Amino acid sequence: MKRILLFFCLGLIAMYTYARQDTLKYRITLSDKASTTYSLDKPQEFLSEKAITRRLKQQLPVDSTDLPVCEDYIRTIQRVGVKVITKGKWENFVTVSCNDTTFIEQIKLLPFVKSTEKVWQVSLSKLKKIKKPKRDSLTNKQVELENWYGPAYQQIAMNNGHKLHEAGFKGEGMTIAVIDAGFHNVDKITAMNNIRILGTRDFVNPESDIFAENNHGMKVFSCIGMNKPHVMVGTAPEASFWLLRSEDEYSEFPVEQDYWAAAIEFADSVGVDVINTSLGYYKFDDKSMNYEYRYLDGKYSIMSRQASRVADKGMVLVCSSGNEGIGSWKKITPPGDAENVLTVGAINKTKTLAPFSSIGNTADNRIKPDVVAVGMFADMMNTNGETTIASGTSFAAPILCGMIACLWQARPELTAKQIIELVRASGDRINYPDNIYGYGIPDLWKAYEMQIIK
Repeated sequence: MKRILLFFCLGLIAMYTYARQDTLKYRITLSDKASTTYSLDKPQEFLSEKAITRRLKQQLPVDSTDLPVCEDYIRTIQRVGVKVITKGKWENFVTVSCNDTTFIEQIKLLPFVKSTEKVWQVSLSKLKKIKKPKRDSLTNKQVELENWYGPAYQQIAMNNGHKLHEAGFKGEGMTIAVIDAGFHNVDKITAMNNIRILGTRDFVNPESDIFAENNHGMKVFSCIGMNKPHVMVGTAPEASFWLLRSEDEYSEFPVEQDYWAAAIEFADSVGVDVINTSLGYYKFDDKSMNYEYRYLDGKYSIMSRQASRVADKGMVLVCSSGNEGIGSWKKITPPGDAENVLTVGAINKTKTLAPFSSIGNTADNRIKPDVVAVGMFADMMNTNGETTIASGTSFAAPILCGMIACLWQARPELTAKQIIELVRASGDRINYPDNIYGYGIPDLWKAYEMQIIK
């Protein structure tokens, strides 16, 4: 009888837990920061020392976008009855969750609210089906090869990244953020145990185990950070890393762009130099939210607007172009349409375009992708602790990202925007760019030796 009662009580608790789970999320864009308690004259009160130093070094202003979202506004919104799940100061928004749309109708009437937009909706039945991720089994079999890079030499040599390494530029002193879907088993793979990981942050579910979630970020990360000579060496083996999760693999909704925006601002706050993101969005579970070609102007999606500001904060953003080349969409995916970012398409190891690699141009006729790197049959680590190969622009971006960090280490006098222009200028199609290869295959050693006109 006691066991039956126990099961009954547990069942009631489970039902109550699911009943309390919110099924709606809205982005609340605010009109101003009028009630802020901060001043642009005292940036140390809302920016980290590293973020301020980066701006000063590149002669970048601290402006109103750097001011935090007004706490008075946040508290007023919360009193309506919703839960604030994330916020973004550059775009001045808060994202809230609830179960009752009447709360949103009340929020719309607040004098400081500019607009509201539904960015996520799922049923309780779908939430119940989401299971806690399970770890993949590990073999941790480290096969040593004659080449110092292990199997990764060719994808690095394609861009002459190995010459930067030989000159002593392997990413030392550079901080890279990887924003992705999860970093499965990174903490358990012995071949990755000497990578300098400064910390992690999950913007989708702060209570999750980021090392048990999706494996996509782990593979992306390995392309940059691996530092096991003769097993695998990545493109920036001596850099330091922040691992950030913004992708919710259990559904596809615009709210993931809100998480991504928060991750970008976090990267800024902890002093990141270079960011890799191998994520892109154009279609969603709710088809009415899908994008159209005309939206690819670098301004329509919040993700692209946020991305376009990254260089203004002194960081370089490297993103994948997307894998829609052989699908019906074909085009790049946001944030790849953003301005002042490096959007990377994929080639194979014979310098031929990967058929899946998304193409440009942008809706306002800018060249995209910017450049290309190896993304077809690329070498990386697998969740079992062994090296493997996989394909996608998701891997072309980090392979190039690490080399860009090494280039910036070698040319520390340059600004983020100068680094971006330098990489484009070193492309083998600089004189005849197109919407397939962009400016072509960048030569990072050539970029190191090039002169910048300031």
